[in-house]
Order: sequence, then C-alpha cells, then structure tokens
Amino acid sequence: MDFLKKLNLKKENKGTCTGTEWQGKVTDGISSYTPVDASLIGSVSLTTKKEYELVVKKAQAAFLEWRQWPAPRRGEIVRQIGEALRNNKEYLGRLVSYEMGKSLQEGWGEVQEMIDICDFAVGLSRQLYGLTIHSERPGHRMYEQYHPLGIAGIITAFNFPVAVWSWNTMLALVCGDTCIWKPSEKTPLCAVACLQIVSGVFKENKVPEGVCNLISGAREAGEWLAKDSRIALVAATGSTRMGKAVAAMVAARLGRSLLELGGNNAIIISKDADLNIAVSGALFGAVGTAGQRCTTTRRLIVHEAVYETVKKKLKHAYAQLKVGDPLNPANHVGPLIDKEAVQLYLNAITACKKEGGRFLVEGGVLEGKAYKSGCYVKPCIAEVKAGFKIVKEETFAPILYLIKYKDLDEAIAIQNDVPQGLSSAIMTLNLREAEQFLSHAGSDCGIANVNIGTSGAEIGGAFGGEKETGGGRESGSDAWKNYMRRQTNTINYSTALPLAQGIKFTI
Repeated sequence: MDFLKKLNLKKENKGTCTGTEWQGKVTDGISSYTPVDASLIGSVSLTTKKEYELVVKKAQAAFLEWRQWPAPRRGEIVRQIGEALRNNKEYLGRLVSYEMGKSLQEGWGEVQEMIDICDFAVGLSRQLYGLTIHSERPGHRMYEQYHPLGIAGIITAFNFPVAVWSWNTMLALVCGDTCIWKPSEKTPLCAVACLQIVSGVFKENKVPEGVCNLISGAREAGEWLAKDSRIALVAATGSTRMGKAVAAMVAARLGRSLLELGGNNAIIISKDADLNIAVSGALFGAVGTAGQRCTTTRRLIVHEAVYETVKKKLKHAYAQLKVGDPLNPANHVGPLIDKEAVQLYLNAITACKKEGGRFLVEGGVLEGKAYKSGCYVKPCIAEVKAGFKIVKEETFAPILYLIKYKDLDEAIAIQNDVPQGLSSAIMTLNLREAEQFLSHAGSDCGIANVNIGTSGAEIGGAFGGEKETGGGRESGSDAWKNYMRRQTNTINYSTALPLAQGIKFTI
C-alpha cells in the first residue's frame, strides 16, 4: 500500500517513542490485521515495563522544561503539527480507513478533526485566562490562575484511532503538559504514524525529548498509567466497563481522570418534524462508522402520527446502502473492527428477537469473496418496546431500534431511561418542543441537538456525557481546564494585615 510507505510504516515497527526517539527492539508484539480483507498490515513491538519507566522519566524531565516555554510558543509547535497533518491527510486518512474499517471519507474526516483541534489549540495558547476577584479586605487583590498540570496519560479506543488522541494531546501541549499515549491494541499502526509525524516537527524545533510519548500494549499498559502516581491526569476513552476499572485505579491514588465512555443515543422524531431531515440524520447516525461510534444513533423514538411514514422512508433509505471495502468511495458502510464485534452484533440481534423485537430490515453477516474478512454485516432496524433489556445496552454495531411514543413527556422519559448519557437529538419544527427538550426537564445527556443527529460534534464545543458515559469533557469550550491546575492568589499591598474572623494579636 503506497500510503504505508508515505507514512514510513514497515512490516515491523517500534511501539515505544519518547517524542523524538524510538525505543526498544523491533520485535513481533501486536499484529494489526485489517478488517477490510483480513490481511496483515504490520506489527508493533510491545512496550516493556523497563521501557515504560524510561518513558515516564523522560516525560517528567521534559515537563520541567516544557512548562517554561511561553504558551504561544507551545502553540506554534501545535500549529506546525497541524500543518504536518495537512500534508499527510491523504495518507493518514487512508491508514485510518484501512486499519479500522471506517469509510475513506470518514478516515479523511477524522484527520480533519485533528487539524481542526490544532487550529483551536493554537488560538487557545493565547487565551489561558484566569479571574480577578474583589477582596473583602482593603488593600488586597485576589485572582485565579492556571498552571501546567504534569504528565497526561491518554488511553484511546479503536473507533477513532487518531482524533481522540489529538483532542487531548493538542490541548495538553498548549497547557504545558507532557503526554503519554496508550492507543488501542486494535489500531497500533495509526498511533505509530501519528508519533512519526509529530516527532519530525519536534526535531525541527528542538522540542525536549519526552514531551509527547507512545507506549504500546494491551490492558496491562493502560493499568500502568492508571496506577502510576506520577501521571497527573488519565484521560480514557472506551467502554463503560473499562472506564469504571480505570476510574477505580486512579481514584485509589487520588489522581485525576477524564472519562469518555459508552453511549446509547436516541433521536426523537416529532409529528412536527421535517421528515427528510429526520431520516437523513437518523441514517447517518445509525450506520456511520458501521455503528461503532460512541455517538451512534441506536434508538429512534418516533411519534405515532408519523411512525409508519418514517418506517417506510427508513426502509427505502436502507435498501440503497452499499456495504463493502471502505477504501472504495462508492461504499457507505465498511466492516466491523473484528470477528468479536461481529459476534456481539449477532448476540444483540438474537436477544432482541427473544424479547419480541420485529425486524423491519433484517441483519446478518455478509458472505462472499468481497467480504472474506468475515467482518461485514448488514445494517438492520428492529421495532421494539422501550423496556427491552437489549435496548438499554450499548452494542457497537449498526443496529437501530424503533420505538413509538404518544407525547413529548413520554418520549423524553424513554430517551433518558438508559444508563448512558452522551448524545441526544430531537427533530421538530415546534419551538416549544425544542425548548422543552433542551430545558432542565429535557434530555439528560451531555450533548442535546435540535434538527441534527447525534453524531457530528464540532471541535468548538466541549464533548462528553453524563451517567455511565463518565462525565468527562474534551475538545472545545473550556475543556482545557482539565489539563491544568487552578491556583487562587491573594496579594496584600496595604500597610496592615487584617486577619480572618476579626482576630487581633498584639505585637
């Protein structure tokens, strides 16, 4: 593959990097097989505990110097990373598509998200603001300021193998932190490619070794970060089960964690909706990335007055979907990440049928030469009741559940009646319905949209959710505060020292 050569990837790659230097021996560790056709792309060596200790020490030493660089100067480094990503968008996007399985347009789109967060972080580097507060004491001034936090450990999932790393890393870098990245073992080559791009920028600018680091491994490597008191912040993206384990390990040492976990997202389609917009948003949300987004639309809550019309439109739309090689722009849906994901998809279909679900569009595994990896499945739609157990679970696959409702209060109650709380949407042209959905009595999710779907969050807004989604916020808005420590300062410029509670001493 030409894009592998352009990204300087080989059959065997080192998996440990200290920003500008690659560590360890090139040995078989993690083998990366593409879900496109099950062929071996390459392998990445596992990080040893000895190498991990080296990485942490390098990151600690680099932090002492990096935090002294003025924030706008750090922002200039991030700007150059953004330019390097622009130059490599074609190749990195193809790698994302090939290693993970999402469509080529989505692969390029993910790299564009990286570029966008670089742009955001560059501007942010001149806006790390604090507050000035009026003191109750004469001749005193109070203010708050933010300082670099330390080492940020970043654990990412396979479904967005590069973008989520960049959301955390670019903000952490302009805030003055150093970073250690533990990517998913299912997409290790994407991580190696990113660090090679970054290391080139670092070398040109004499950035201290250890500012941006990579470790490779499975669960054990993530546990090293979670349990290590030298890691000031652990930002983890993945399943709720994984997040609970990370949170417990980090909390045991009173560390900080930023969690982006499961989603079970719903769109409410009102009787006052523009149905063309509603169905288009639902289709993209349900089948994009083959249903493997945390913001995937998994539930469609439809008003009884338009239920049959929506069903008809959805069935027509699904009939036009093309499933196949994600590197072919003619295809809409690529494969699931691996056969384990396929089995979970089949289990969910079976569970749905056992509970009484009726499939409007049948699912199943696609067979034939074009689908030889065994990871291609049919996007499907099931008519269900809100109380079904399977409907309250997150399945990372293109399964859409249809639920009928009578009034908006019922619809919102159904929407909120799941353990997850990431993204939500309502399709309506009724202003009162829209405002109710966005009110205190409306959606309980971290993201709530009107007349757009549950996917497609913009870089400028803070991204994250509530309940079992973890409560974290990444990317835009004031999410940068996660990567800094806040300090309150009081300055006495008077000739007296008034004491608290009116206490006086005779001196």
